[in-house]
Amino acid sequence: MLSFFDRPCDRRAMLTVGGLGALGLADLLKLQAFAGTGDKPLASGKSVVFLMQHGGPTQFETFDPKTDVPDGIRTVGGVTRTSVPGTYFGATMARLAQHAHRLAVVRSYTTGSSAHAIRPIVSEASKDANIGSLFSRLCGTNDPRTGMPTNVTLFPNSVEPDELGGEERFGKFTQTGEIGAAYAPFTPGGGSTQQENMELTLPLERLDDRRTLLSSLDRLRRSVDRDREMEGVDEYRAQAFDMVVRGVADAFDLSKESPETLARYDTRPYVRTKRYTDKSNGRKGREWYQTNARTLGRQLLLARRLCEAGCRFVTVSTRFVWDMHADKNNLGVTRGMEAVGQPFDHAVSAFVEDCEARGLGDDVLLVSTGEMGRTPRVNKNGGRDHWGRLAPLLLYGGGIGNGQVVGQSTRDGGEPATDPCTTENLVSTILQTLVDVPELRLRTDLPADLVRFATTGAPIPRLFG
Repeated sequence: MLSFFDRPCDRRAMLTVGGLGALGLADLLKLQAFAGTGDKPLASGKSVVFLMQHGGPTQFETFDPKTDVPDGIRTVGGVTRTSVPGTYFGATMARLAQHAHRLAVVRSYTTGSSAHAIRPIVSEASKDANIGSLFSRLCGTNDPRTGMPTNVTLFPNSVEPDELGGEERFGKFTQTGEIGAAYAPFTPGGGSTQQENMELTLPLERLDDRRTLLSSLDRLRRSVDRDREMEGVDEYRAQAFDMVVRGVADAFDLSKESPETLARYDTRPYVRTKRYTDKSNGRKGREWYQTNARTLGRQLLLARRLCEAGCRFVTVSTRFVWDMHADKNNLGVTRGMEAVGQPFDHAVSAFVEDCEARGLGDDVLLVSTGEMGRTPRVNKNGGRDHWGRLAPLLLYGGGIGNGQVVGQSTRDGGEPATDPCTTENLVSTILQTLVDVPELRLRTDLPADLVRFATTGAPIPRLFG
């Protein structure tokens, strides 16, 4: 609820209500001004952007290429040198290769399943909840400075209203498990309880999607300026109004960015409608691949804006476009990497360049992986099939050691050879990036099992060394 309340509101209630603006934000400001919270903040101040490469990205053509292997296993399309001596990426990752000295690549990560799902972000390893929901349960659903939701999920319709939204056939990104529905991610474009329940009380407006959100906030601003409705409202409610209405609305509005920044992130030049609409890849291929190219860059730009505004966990997904079987519904590896890999390379490299230019390299951790990898052997049609024993994992920022390659895969790229890493390690890495672990261990007002879960897991080895 985006509301300003007259009734008293205790701190626990304010931290457990979702939506676009903390419940009783003005009351929270007043408590901080006169009494203080009495607690050291649990949040580290860092943010995580989790880019879900849904569909199962190929490790061979991205960040673990194989060349000195037999035909049928060898990386399709060749390789490219990176800025780290002796390290190569697949040829499609040419722009990211220039930033390899700022990245960490894990070549020994396994999800443990070859099924379509969203395991890296919602699985038993995260207590069957979106990882961001775990953070929200520990540290609150809204940033107390700005009212920004701390946990947001972005689908293509978050930046292009007529594009695809979330789908639950292979997993629900807004799932909260035993954590509780109040901690579900906010999903601009629709799909979350918070989105459905948002309302303004000054004046009362229903906000049901991103377009309505922005237009309603604009109308509210104009009405306040015209009617001077804020006169007589005490300073804390005025401050809450300013932080929530002005700050949150601006964060979701990409038109606030410069034309140069918008152009840097734009992946729409990679839309090649004619090339991907023949009968060989069917209706699903037409829909999925084009949506990825049309929206991925802007989704990552929006993610960066939300992190700057106080969001702490942003999920980005373009659905299962990394499925490359070379069958009636899916492209093979060659055309698949052209359709999906090229806009991915462009968008992620733009994100890295933008964060570096804005001094966010230590403040935002980008995690990019999928629910599985791809088979060592290319099938007879030129595709790679599902493979649960190894998946590519790329990280940037957040204080990680730059230019790292963590672990090695076997010669055929099918299994970890050294330093095996699991989703449990990845979840621990993310949570221990987001929270102040020593402070969290001292807290007695939070579920003991969740505190233990967040503070005792083993992060990816040497990642921050």
